[in-house]
Amino acid sequence: MSGDAAVTGKTPRELGYRMPAEWEPHAATWLAWPHNPEDWPGKFQPIPWVYAEIVRHLTRVEDVHILVNDAAAEKRARGILKRSGANLGRVHFHLWPTDRVWTRDSGPIFVTRNQRDSEKSTVAVTNWKFNAWAKYSNWHHDDKIPEQVAELMGLPEWTPTLETANGPHRVVLEGGSIDVNGAGTLITTEECLLSEVQQRNPGVSREQLEKVLHDYLGIDQVLWMNRGIAGDDTHGHVDDITRFVGPNTILTVVEPNRDDENHLPLEENLDRLKTARNLKGEPFEIVTLPMPEPVVFDGQRLPASYANFYIANGLVLVPTLNHSADRKALNILAEVFPSREVVGIYCGDLIWGLGALHCMTQQEPRSAVGL
Repeated sequence: MSGDAAVTGKTPRELGYRMPAEWEPHAATWLAWPHNPEDWPGKFQPIPWVYAEIVRHLTRVEDVHILVNDAAAEKRARGILKRSGANLGRVHFHLWPTDRVWTRDSGPIFVTRNQRDSEKSTVAVTNWKFNAWAKYSNWHHDDKIPEQVAELMGLPEWTPTLETANGPHRVVLEGGSIDVNGAGTLITTEECLLSEVQQRNPGVSREQLEKVLHDYLGIDQVLWMNRGIAGDDTHGHVDDITRFVGPNTILTVVEPNRDDENHLPLEENLDRLKTARNLKGEPFEIVTLPMPEPVVFDGQRLPASYANFYIANGLVLVPTLNHSADRKALNILAEVFPSREVVGIYCGDLIWGLGALHCMTQQEPRSAVGL
């Protein structure tokens, strides 16, 4: 830990920090430029252009920080972004090598606090361990990203750790496995955070995880969903199934086709949400979102979901797939975000990398000084 953390020895919660909702004002979006063809076998060529279209939209509303492996990669990315019409004046490149580009999971999870004293930081970094979803051995570059961001920006930084039977354990947490309403409630899945098979945090209990989420993200309540969607190699990330779209409004995907393998797990998640209560003991408002038709490539079902949208300043970017349900999904999101422009981004190629718009982005909240 550094900054406030080093000085006080206190947790973010004790210093008034919390994880803000994604719809709260951003200072910027962080992402990593695609560089590994093996992440999209046989389909890599269009991927940088998909990224460029996303950056083009984001630079209309906020700054964008892009991680590139080296100067040559930056030059290539600049050329593609320029041809795509992105506002390069709002793009900031950082020559930090990455293993993969899913910055939602490897990047920093920012926390904020209101503070009138401008000499004290109102934004800080929580640096959770990233181990490539307990599946791949090459994750060490990605695991450094939160520390690099904190050092670059001079922000306080915490590394969440638990005492276990085997000694201190640095807690593994991916940003795509959680979603928050900014007011003390978090949604996640048992499949991702509690299954011993997945080896995120072996030997760590539900109660311990809830306590560490309380201490480092300011969470008072955890809503536990069961499982994620078919094809998700992250073991049930919640950002493909269930998202907060308001302090008391939850959007969740459903699959009415009883023959589809997603039908039962998504129905169970919906049932859990219907019986859940907020911190005031009141029900949440539940909005359902359709699933696209199954996306299969090279015999593999892919984790395609309209829930993998990204909320930016005045803007919502939504994955589309040229499916019949695209328009319905866009209309639903336009209804729940009436003050934002809702833009569809074709992700038929991007999803072959087993991630989409939310997976590749990480929001940096705006400083709360003066609030």
